[in-house]
Amino acid sequence: MSRAAASPAVRGSALGLAGFSAEKRRVALHSMVAAGVMTLLKLAAGLLSGSLGVLSDAAHSALDLVGVTLTFFSVRVSDKPADEDHTYGHGKIENLSAFGEVGLMAVSCAWIIWEAMQRIFNHKMELRHSVWPALVLVTSIGVDYWRSRRLRAVAERTGSTALATDAFHFASDIWSTLAVLVGLGASWVGARFGIAWLRYADPFAAVVVSLMILRMTLHLGRETVAVLMDEVPAETRQRLVAEVGKVPGVLAVEQARVRRAGASYFADLTLALPRRFTFEHTGELVLAATEAAHRALPKADVVIHTVPREARAESIFDRVRAVAARNNVSVHELSVQSHHGRLRVEQHLELDEKLPLRTAHEFVTAMEAEILRETPEIDSVLTHIESEPATIELPEEMVEVDRKIEVALRAAARLFPEIVDVHEIVVGRAAEHISLSCHCTLPDDLPMLRVHEVITGLEDRFKLECPEVYRVTIHPEPATDNLR
Repeated sequence: MSRAAASPAVRGSALGLAGFSAEKRRVALHSMVAAGVMTLLKLAAGLLSGSLGVLSDAAHSALDLVGVTLTFFSVRVSDKPADEDHTYGHGKIENLSAFGEVGLMAVSCAWIIWEAMQRIFNHKMELRHSVWPALVLVTSIGVDYWRSRRLRAVAERTGSTALATDAFHFASDIWSTLAVLVGLGASWVGARFGIAWLRYADPFAAVVVSLMILRMTLHLGRETVAVLMDEVPAETRQRLVAEVGKVPGVLAVEQARVRRAGASYFADLTLALPRRFTFEHTGELVLAATEAAHRALPKADVVIHTVPREARAESIFDRVRAVAARNNVSVHELSVQSHHGRLRVEQHLELDEKLPLRTAHEFVTAMEAEILRETPEIDSVLTHIESEPATIELPEEMVEVDRKIEVALRAAARLFPEIVDVHEIVVGRAAEHISLSCHCTLPDDLPMLRVHEVITGLEDRFKLECPEVYRVTIHPEPATDNLR
């Protein structure tokens, strides 16, 4: 089995997605390693100094390690392609990871507040002041600043919710670590200069910062829950509807649903199109609407449903053809005539040549009644039933021109002074039927009305001489073209 090669655009898109995936995994791994190292350093500094603030910050960093580990594995899973069990892909795992990390941030805030209250009301711990805890905390601030900036930059490029949550988390950690550092400094000043109340500076600052982080955590939690509940901003949907509604031929956007999973958007649209549009035209319009949707939501997975609707500017001809299309038949030579102030439709309808007359008549009667309901201004409908060939006619190979038929055709042509000549005469046979086709040369300036009269007259005269010929096809062409 052969496999078509991917186009450069498709290969480029695939390589771009692969690059984004690798970048997300790499930055998540670096963040996880940094969180592990800082947790160990803070734990060691807290045990050596006896600082409850540093120990609580170490516990906070341990929770960070759990969070970034969740993020690392979530971005690996989210980049998997859709499968039979996850037809919309695995992007929601990033939102679930973000939701779990919001919970960890809330636990972190509660932990710090609890430890601060214990330190204020129940414990009086003598700190072993040293420069090492301060160096660890300053290093932690620098590491958190570095990884929050990297995570935010990658999250903006890739649209990763989990990485964006991590970036926010580590930016908020800077404030909690800074509060612990200020508390340590204030405790050192109080011990050095004998200011007793400064020993409360560390836990008080930690409580204030934890409350600030908790407030931001609640805001981020609401956003994460909104995504999990398939909520999107109203302006996003409005922008999508407005962009698709501008596509020529779209009567209305009857339904528009948008959902998000990780960095991916999914849009489900129902478009009202004029019912006179052909299937091919509808397909072209769907492609144009999809491009318009991508202008509003780049790289979105767009599914478009179409429904036929009556256009405001439909004519009688459009409505009659719509009825024919709905009944899956072909109509031609359609005309609307006024007779004694009443409108009458005449049409030619092609039906299966093997269809019995009774069945065909019942079908046409039902269709005429449908046309009258569809166009109340019409008083009556007259239908000429024609047979639509159900088999493909294959002419015999190397068919010789029947001399008698050719002579009869040329004799009939000589009766019309406008005919310059007839040529390319072909006689074909299919089953018991004989058919004839030819080219007929006429003067360049002969009006089409007269051309039609001459061609019709030639057919009638020829069939009088050769009634066995079932079908005659004559192609008129100007004398100038025939001389080339």
